[in-house]
Amino acid sequence: MNFRHIPLYLTAALMLGAAPVAEAQQELRKANKHYEKFEFALALEQYKKASEKRKPDVKTAERIADSYRLTRQTVEAERWYAQVVAMPGRDPQNIYHYAEALRSNGKYEEAKQQYMQWAEEVPQMDERAQHLMASCDKAISWTNQKMPLAEVQRLSGLNVQGFSDFSPMNYGKDAIIFTSDRGVDQEGISAGTYGWTGRPYLQLFMASRDGNGNWGKPTALHEMINDQYHNATASATEDGQTLYFTRTQLVQQRKSGNADPTSWVDKSQVNEYINRLEIYSSKKQGATWTDIKPFAFNNVAEYSVGHPALSPDGKIMYFVSDMPGGMGETDIYYTLRQPDGSWGEPVNAGILINTSGRESFPYVDQNGKLYFSSDGHMGMGGLDIFAAEGKHAAWTAVNNMGHPINSSKHDYGIMFNEDEETGLLSSNRESSNGTDDIYSFKVLQKPVVIAVTTLERKQNEQKKNVQLPLPQVQLLIAQQNQNDSSTALTNTKGQYFMDGRKGNSYVMQGSKQGYLNQHSLVVVPKTAPDTLQVAMVFDRDEKNVAIVLENIYYDLDKWDIRSDAAKELDKLAEVLVANPTIKIELSSHTDSRESLKYNQVLSERRAQAAVDYLIEKGIAKDRLTAKGYGKTRLVNKCTDGVSCPEEMHQQNRRTEFRIK
Repeated sequence: MNFRHIPLYLTAALMLGAAPVAEAQQELRKANKHYEKFEFALALEQYKKASEKRKPDVKTAERIADSYRLTRQTVEAERWYAQVVAMPGRDPQNIYHYAEALRSNGKYEEAKQQYMQWAEEVPQMDERAQHLMASCDKAISWTNQKMPLAEVQRLSGLNVQGFSDFSPMNYGKDAIIFTSDRGVDQEGISAGTYGWTGRPYLQLFMASRDGNGNWGKPTALHEMINDQYHNATASATEDGQTLYFTRTQLVQQRKSGNADPTSWVDKSQVNEYINRLEIYSSKKQGATWTDIKPFAFNNVAEYSVGHPALSPDGKIMYFVSDMPGGMGETDIYYTLRQPDGSWGEPVNAGILINTSGRESFPYVDQNGKLYFSSDGHMGMGGLDIFAAEGKHAAWTAVNNMGHPINSSKHDYGIMFNEDEETGLLSSNRESSNGTDDIYSFKVLQKPVVIAVTTLERKQNEQKKNVQLPLPQVQLLIAQQNQNDSSTALTNTKGQYFMDGRKGNSYVMQGSKQGYLNQHSLVVVPKTAPDTLQVAMVFDRDEKNVAIVLENIYYDLDKWDIRSDAAKELDKLAEVLVANPTIKIELSSHTDSRESLKYNQVLSERRAQAAVDYLIEKGIAKDRLTAKGYGKTRLVNKCTDGVSCPEEMHQQNRRTEFRIK
């Protein structure tokens, strides 16, 4: 093109049109530079300016969405990921992030659709997608429960609007130490600004509660604790004289590693500068903290350790790390205090606690029970708070604390007061800008997991009753004296796990083609463990097949129903109620000792006593037939004159029923 012959007004127009494009490119370069340095809050400011001048391409839109996600601004993250997934050439991982944003915003049904789409585009992630879809269903169920598990309320006295306050830990009887980025300067030390969030660096604060339960004004800990970078998530010994806390070190390396000082992100995002966490301890002398010492297993060159949590007796310290050999992005470890006061070699808390995701923010209550947060176990969204049963070397179960302790957002950093019914937790559930707040809670009804196992009762070749898993049993479950009921199906192992409340009772009816229906009343005491085991034993509904009732014993030469026998007959009564059309013959048998006539009379009286007991329990008389067989139907070789051990004689002294 010959520019000498272009009219002046066209040249001016071209120059004016090129100016916004050039400005947009300049803003975009600034934004990308901030993004690549993990200064996401600063990057967003520049991305907004660039987007006003020029429509973002797919890479820029992804980075904008990522920046909102990594600063926990979930509403904007959802909006931008919705745009990204509609763009050609986008990475399928954006579908996953879109689903996570939807779930974080409580849009569970929409999130399920996106998880499904993600699995279609990335088939190797199908199992993970199915798990997340099941989590959505669980979250809907928890949210829709009529009676809340707890009352949860944001604390205005501890929180500062627009800043993050989180991870409270007990400090003495009426005080806590918590983490905040409110940015208080002390003795000339600037709190600084963290480019990731656009807020000051994290510092540790202490707050005390007066006699009325009101929190006083928080004060920053001594500058020996709060240095010029991040200082967070602390735990003190019971006497308050030693503090363990987390510090962040900026490490320059050209390999993958952790970038977020309070949590962890995908290691693929880290290029050069790595934020690594370390644990430090400090002794209190008077009003100041001194003697800062590093944890023996800090290793900033290779991995992070952080989030220390001491047991009440000070003998165990739990912490979080992404050290090699773990099970996921971050795992919970523990270390035991040695006789010389040092800490022993860290031990991974195991596969029941740790998942392929992130486990973090451990806490140990007065009874030594472990609480922690995870995004790998089934939850409502983001980090959920879980309670672990067992001990540090032998965990038996992990249970979600349920709604409203947990929400669709991040919930973590729980602690309990002395009453074990109230406490504090951290959450960003009400935040639009990604900040966290401290909430108080009061447990109204403690959750419990009811682990139902359905079993089939059979006799083996030795004529002994055995119980084998019975899969695919349909369960009808209702809270006692409530009209609402739900149905469920046990899995291939005959298992079903349901959420209940301590102090409640539940009615369960089980059915499967070819088996007698079963009825069970599950009474959950207030002192029950967090997981309650319930077994439902099923018998086949075949006619004229003997079903041996276990634990039916009689005193010598007597036929009265003992208390232990009554419990077994009560179970039979429940079977008859659950199967109202069947009629049975209830028979009693003896061993070969004593005469034929004597055993015949004794067995008839015992059978009739059992029938009379069932009639007293409300079973119609015409459904029951008593039959005594004496020693005429022995199940083994122990006949007259044959020497047998008592165990084999006991096999013959049995009570049976047959469907007529």
